[in-house]
Amino acid sequence: MASSMLNGTEYLKLINGVTPSGLGFLGSNFHFKGLSQKGLLCYTKNQKTRILAPRCSLSSSRPASQPRFIQHKKEAFWFYRFLSIVYDHIINPGHWTEDMRDEALEPADLYSRNMTVVDVGGGTGFTTLGIVKHVDAKNVTILDQSPHQLAKAKQKEPLKECKIIEGDAEDLPFPTDYADRYVSAGSIEYWPDPQRGIKEAYRVLKIGGKACVIGPVYPTFWLSRFFADMWMLFPKEEEYIEWFEKAGFKDVKLKRIGPKWYRGVRRHGLIMGCSVTGVKPLSGDSPLKVA
Repeated sequence: MASSMLNGTEYLKLINGVTPSGLGFLGSNFHFKGLSQKGLLCYTKNQKTRILAPRCSLSSSRPASQPRFIQHKKEAFWFYRFLSIVYDHIINPGHWTEDMRDEALEPADLYSRNMTVVDVGGGTGFTTLGIVKHVDAKNVTILDQSPHQLAKAKQKEPLKECKIIEGDAEDLPFPTDYADRYVSAGSIEYWPDPQRGIKEAYRVLKIGGKACVIGPVYPTFWLSRFFADMWMLFPKEEEYIEWFEKAGFKDVKLKRIGPKWYRGVRRHGLIMGCSVTGVKPLSGDSPLKVA
């Protein structure tokens, strides 16, 4: 995952009766139902509960803008044409470790070797290596728009039986009600239209299937925000939740992920990440209509 993901491991849920202040997202561009009358609770591993303070992971406001530089498919193609050469040697060890990957995949609930899983934006197969620990490789499909990234995935022995195909996250080549699990890690930040991509995740899942989207979130430090807005998409945590809810997912949860030494307080505005999951309640396409 090309972005740094520095945060503690916690789940977010909504409760009544507490109004957050200074969170930077209560405006006309955000329509999560009832959020203005609800607060956020943070559940740690030992299940103790605390109200999220503004300096915790919730993001600063960001003006609407056109897709960033490598959210355009042509630019992203050439970006990964060269990044694929060093991705597994530099990007993953420094920003997206095996421990972080495995922790981020835990909410996907990969409990059966026989599950049908699609890894969208699978790239070099780093996240897929975490998936095939739990699911037979023959039941896993890796999809990416970059043939150069996929060429690296094909070289990995544990992925030899995976189906590997080129494709677009916003126009998936899978039938409706196809997969038990949809996984996408470190890909959403390059999508021109994230809502369309999440809608496609809903469509391809079977009823009761679960989507797991892992990605960065918008930084709080002003200089980090400047480069984030220029380079690629860094969604706010609230945006992830909104995209899932609008697409029709139920039981939407967000888990923060990051190195074990990080305790979840964004003291320096560092970029962090999250793993967001949702369950498809009904068969068929998403109820959301997009242009």
